Amino acid sequence: MAGVEASFAEVISRYGIPPLWLRPPGFATLILIILEQQVSLQSARAAFDRLEARLGRITTAEFLKLDDLELKKLGFSRQKTGYCRDLARRIQDETLDLNQLHHMDTQDVIGSLTSVRGIGEWTASIYLIMALRRSDIWPKGDLALRKAFAQLKGRTEIPDDTSMEAEAEKWQPWRAVAARILWHYYLSKNKKIRLDSIKKQRDDAHQ
Repeated sequence: MAGVEASFAEVISRYGIPPLWLRPPGFATLILIILEQQVSLQSARAAFDRLEARLGRITTAEFLKLDDLELKKLGFSRQKTGYCRDLARRIQDETLDLNQLHHMDTQDVIGSLTSVRGIGEWTASIYLIMALRRSDIWPKGDLALRKAFAQLKGRTEIPDDTSMEAEAEKWQPWRAVAARILWHYYLSKNKKIRLDSIKKQRDDAHQ
């Protein structure tokens, strides 16, 4: 990757090898990815952890026993409650077989997953990268990736999805690797910015 995109070598040199962020395939992982749609990773993880504490093992049968009020208390919006219930029901009635996804090509996986209400291409792409471990997936619509690329290149404007997808074409067949490097850069850089800001606030308070 560094031979194709020199700036990736700088990221690895400064912040180290990016984590793989692997997740086990299955219903629970898809629940977490749905929770992560358009919210912070921290708030999504908090809701998921509360669900796991409530159910123990997250299965379709146990999830469908929870009513709207219980899910709201756990941190599920009304919309995401509907999405996750549709997913659970489709798995139960076998219109979606998550085990078969391993044996399907990428476009068929995306087609199967996006047939579920609330699962779009971004959610399907994240599942392909983190659960099915496909190497040439670009998660179109990921704002963190677009922000990371702009920061890495010193650009003031964040690229739109179409231009970012075009940029990613040169990273084939390792676009998922490129995505991991950019996520790693974004999280590491912005964590450093937050820590530096906290340190400055503390220094200012003691002057």
